[in-house]
Amino acid sequence: MSFIEVKNLCKEYRIVRSEKGIGGAVKSLFHREYIVKEAVKNVSFSLDKGEVVGYIGPNGAGKSTTIKILSGVLLPTKGEVKIGNIIPYENRKENAKRIGVVFGQRSQLYWDLPISDTFELYESLYGIPRERFRQNCDFFTELLGMKDFLNQPVRQLSLGQKMKANIAIALLHDPEVLYLDEPTIGLDVTSKKVLRDALKSINHERKTTIVLTTHDMDDIEAVCQRLIMIDQGQKLFDGSLEDFRLKYNDGFMLKLEFDGCFPVWQEEGDYELLEKTEHHWILKPKKDITSKEAMIELIGKYDPINLYVQEERIEDIVRRAYMLQNLPV
Repeated sequence: MSFIEVKNLCKEYRIVRSEKGIGGAVKSLFHREYIVKEAVKNVSFSLDKGEVVGYIGPNGAGKSTTIKILSGVLLPTKGEVKIGNIIPYENRKENAKRIGVVFGQRSQLYWDLPISDTFELYESLYGIPRERFRQNCDFFTELLGMKDFLNQPVRQLSLGQKMKANIAIALLHDPEVLYLDEPTIGLDVTSKKVLRDALKSINHERKTTIVLTTHDMDDIEAVCQRLIMIDQGQKLFDGSLEDFRLKYNDGFMLKLEFDGCFPVWQEEGDYELLEKTEHHWILKPKKDITSKEAMIELIGKYDPINLYVQEERIEDIVRRAYMLQNLPV
């Protein structure tokens, strides 16, 4: 049996239909009309222990709603959720001890306290044995590179430093599942790499199940082994990154490098010119052709000093998948 089981999950919200003007406001005091918004519609999936899954979709797709139900914050309208045989919204305290949650735009830190003091607060909150607490503090301080700012007040920390601390706090009590909602939002390239490497190490060393929602496809490609894509509350894809590429990939691109003497671009040819700089072209075949055939043809036609075959980035493939489903890009 899978560690996380989600079956026919539905979540509906009743939203008051408001009318314009004073008359509409007075009317709503005595008679209210509601619109039913379906945030999640019959979503089903199962995760094995230790999996790292990317849960993606455009804004308003139902990602955060699903995570809140899994973490026990929201009650579903219909369906069933089990986390290691625990129903999270019926056994919230027991479930809270087994999960860690990080929302990218919300913090578990205290503004005027240093991170070390906040750690001790969570030690008491979760009842972590003292020796285990010390081991985990040392482990995550080293893994996330927090030693230099561990005793600084939170108000003096950068966004990347705060995010590292939030992830450490979420993992202090050795949760079996870690839910991450936009953990790298607003971070610089270096901070993103540190967090991605840390998540891979945590999963590898501690077998922590990780569910990651993000709009940054580099996060997905760097960390996740599996992808679930939803929109308007419905699941559109569930499988490996490789299967996702095979389903939505639109071929390959070729990068031609020149020594400064460019040949004349033949627009009537079988290739689309995607990018042209002082040193290179990037082309995309318009016809069904193998990379070997394309390389032979382009070397003979344009004589570049170097030629590389480039696979499409996962971000471009996701964008195409959204377009095929008529989703906002």
